[in-house]
Amino acid sequence: MLIDLKLEGKTIIVVGGGSEAYRKTQSFVDSGATIWVISKQFSTGVQELVASKKVALVKTEIQDAKAFVESLNPKPDLLLAITDNSKLNLELVNAAKSFGCMVYSVDDPSLSDFILPAVAKVGDVKIAVSTSGKSPAVAKELRERIEKMITPEDLLEIELQNHVRSILKKQVPDSNVRSKLLNEILNNHNIKQVLKEGKLREAQEIAMKLIEKKETK
Repeated sequence: MLIDLKLEGKTIIVVGGGSEAYRKTQSFVDSGATIWVISKQFSTGVQELVASKKVALVKTEIQDAKAFVESLNPKPDLLLAITDNSKLNLELVNAAKSFGCMVYSVDDPSLSDFILPAVAKVGDVKIAVSTSGKSPAVAKELRERIEKMITPEDLLEIELQNHVRSILKKQVPDSNVRSKLLNEILNNHNIKQVLKEGKLREAQEIAMKLIEKKETK
């Protein structure tokens, strides 16, 4: 089951500063959470995230996982163990679980409370691809294929649907009628054509005429 956690205002601790930690941290940078990356060394990618003020770094080497987690105040909502030391990752996960934190282990998906899928993100579109931890490489390849499938027209269609939906909520109380109108707009040939040409305003005008026509019947 894939879910999109609401993490605004939450605290996330990422232990590990390498390329894998960078990739996993990217999954959270737009979540609204406070993110701390803990490591003795940091990859270029992680440092770039810091430069953009999306995460904060703590440069340290963790010797005692339990003592480290005990010292955290407040305790994180999520802790990701992404070091190259399997023993340390296991100790971090166990210590964090004892304090009620949700955890992710890069070594063992069975210990994790959640799986981080490969996420195809283009504009406002996010599509998660998961192989249940069996093959991150395949998940990455599938993600890249999906990203190529999403067109500028699709992104404009989202903007159009959002615009029209907000208007219909005020004008059409019946949700079934709203849904039918939105589907008609989605499948309208003329609207699809102007969106291919990048003309969002013109598409909005056509959509509103369709709505007005329905209302006058």
